[in-house]
Amino acid sequence: MDLLEITGEKNKSPAVAKAVTEFVRRKKAREFGRMIREGAFDYPEPPRDADGIEFANPIPPLYPDPK
Repeated sequence: MDLLEITGEKNKSPAVAKAVTEFVRRKKAREFGRMIREGAFDYPEPPRDADGIEFANPIPPLYPDPK
């Protein structure tokens, strides 16, 4: 049976379970990719410091550079 060869399983039940799990994972990934391409996610503006400069990292440095 091709399914057993593809999944590497020796029994049908684990092979089917593995194949279905992989199918669902790929379908979710495809749907997520479609949503990203369509702009379904809205990201907030990046944080800025007191001078209006955008942080490259949202976590401020422990020791800020002296001005």
